[in-house]
Amino acid sequence: MSGRTPPDLPGAPEQGQKVSIRLFEPEGGFRDLLGILESPTTVRKKDGSIHSFEHRRVFAWKVVPQP
Repeated sequence: MSGRTPPDLPGAPEQGQKVSIRLFEPEGGFRDLLGILESPTTVRKKDGSIHSFEHRRVFAWKVVPQP
């Protein structure tokens, strides 16, 4: 990850909003999380499960517009 500027990170202003977060995987590649941001480091997925992530692994993220 050297030579890369980290993106702004999801935080308190985005809590309660639907977000899409792309994470670096330690083995290589990426993993995506989609759900409601419960805290700056947790997302609640559609099935109700909570997934934690580390800010240092965030490659990109965005708030998903709601219809």
